[in-house]
Amino acid sequence: MSPEPNPDRPGILLINLGSPDSPSVPDVRKYLGEFLMDGRVIDAPLPIRFLIVHGFILPTRPKESAKAYATIWTEAGSPLVAMARRVRDLLQQRMAWPVEVCMRYQNPTPREALLALQRRGATRVALVPLFPHYAMSSYESAVEKVRADLLGIAPAMPLSVTPPFYGHPSYLQALAETARPFVRDEFDHLLVTFHGLPERHLRKSDPTHAHCLASPGCCEGSHPAHATCYRHQCLVTAAGIAERLGIPASKYSVSFQSRLGRDPWLKPFTDHEVVRLPKAGKKRLVVMSPAFVADCLETIEEIGDRARHDFLANGGTDFRLVPCLNDHPAWIDTLETLVRGTVSDRLPA
Repeated sequence: MSPEPNPDRPGILLINLGSPDSPSVPDVRKYLGEFLMDGRVIDAPLPIRFLIVHGFILPTRPKESAKAYATIWTEAGSPLVAMARRVRDLLQQRMAWPVEVCMRYQNPTPREALLALQRRGATRVALVPLFPHYAMSSYESAVEKVRADLLGIAPAMPLSVTPPFYGHPSYLQALAETARPFVRDEFDHLLVTFHGLPERHLRKSDPTHAHCLASPGCCEGSHPAHATCYRHQCLVTAAGIAERLGIPASKYSVSFQSRLGRDPWLKPFTDHEVVRLPKAGKKRLVVMSPAFVADCLETIEEIGDRARHDFLANGGTDFRLVPCLNDHPAWIDTLETLVRGTVSDRLPA
């Protein structure tokens, strides 16, 4: 006699941002088109967003981006997607429940992953957005995409979601462990760089509509707006890393990278800081990017190549880039902790 089916079998779904299917210009154009047409990324009305993306960005940007992607491409394909699959496999080894991975944009899609979980007997979904910090253009967009796809596949299937884990002790410890070998030797400064956001995104995500960026100290202390404040959460992460590594406040700083367009974005800008710091006597620099849990274009090419070049060209002598968490055992430990907490809470999102 076959065993009775488990009436409560969670399926674990990891989701990251995504990547083109290849570094070819058509595939990069397709990826950028899907990404930039997301109303939570470029939050303009649809007609204006369409004009910006299709009239000004897609005619030229894919060719430039394709060259950058070609410099990081591996035999396994996109580093981000290849690492996501490896992390899925490592996590699956620790789980009795099915584990799948998907990307918010391009492949593998959330729909494909949800169908795979369903085929593997999942009766509910525990979603782990691989975005440590809340942002409408990443965390929120990913959650809403999975929610919409799940409604189209299995409307009655419950969904629970891991909250942003920017201050989780296990996450901070994992970051500190990856950085520790890079700060053992003498260094002058630690630059903790995060993906940038338009300032208006912080204001739109502020539930009070009156706190974020309203005063110089708005990210300090405790406030309801901090639950969705990307800048506050980035500062918490950086402080948590520095505390665990014993780095004083005078020896580290936060910056923001990858801005797009002319609207005000969070400052200081990383590309400006890697020029300023060596001129200020910070010749030996350690850089880490905690907003990314896996190395990708923004860490390998933007920081590892361009930022390194600019730092050394402006008087720097030692540039040490800390890898992302990738498949570090401490990160797999963290993921297991997050998954088990999400599964046990069993709260529909």
